Amino acid sequence: MPVIVNGVELNDADLERELPLHAEAGNPMREAITALVLRRVLLDEAGRLGLDAADEEGAIGALLAREAPAPVADEAACRRFYQMHPQRFMVGELIEADHILFQVTPGVNLDMLRAHANVVLAELLEDPSRFAEVAREQSNCPSAALGGSLGQLGRGDTVPEFERAVFALPAGGLLPQLLETRHGLHIVRVTRRIEGRMQPYEHVDKQIAAALSSMSRDTAWRQYAKLLVERADIQGIDLQGEEPERVYGGSAA
Repeated sequence: MPVIVNGVELNDADLERELPLHAEAGNPMREAITALVLRRVLLDEAGRLGLDAADEEGAIGALLAREAPAPVADEAACRRFYQMHPQRFMVGELIEADHILFQVTPGVNLDMLRAHANVVLAELLEDPSRFAEVAREQSNCPSAALGGSLGQLGRGDTVPEFERAVFALPAGGLLPQLLETRHGLHIVRVTRRIEGRMQPYEHVDKQIAAALSSMSRDTAWRQYAKLLVERADIQGIDLQGEEPERVYGGSAA
């Protein structure tokens, strides 16, 4: 069924160009169509308002700058963010961690794998001294040859879900439940912590202001795009009530 936006049918050539940009989405085709619908309604609104621009990107940027301006983060907001998220501004914080990976591969029975991993975890909670031995026998990670040792890790060195868990553990701590990440199921322990120091506010204030302004801008753009979608005549796909994830890749300065 064709997708028609305000009387204009989305064409296959545009869809073919857009589709690779959403290859990692859960539903790439729907995400690509949604992006094209958003682009169409934004361009239609820019045309309705008579906004003059050299190209389509310029027209969309001008529209968003005029109709969905985002507030600039002030000093008070930046300082609040700094005080509420101290871990984001730590430098020099390191841990030494070991893990045992039960990798989730295509065709694996996840319930059976999780049950087996939980049995191994229970044994290690009873006798943590066997961690390196068990890692060599059980882990699907190359670190198995080192008894599961991952060496020193800083923030940003691992996937976020792994980082959150290991940096919350004390030195000598063995996580009492399995840690599930995109790589599989992990048994994790931290053997050493090196505490970092917090960067002075003056060293990160511009970074914070840029991040907060970007978040405010994206929120304003999504809300505006959602309003335009609700007003538009869209056939072939139902986007009512959806919150667009990404509206525009440029800068509406």
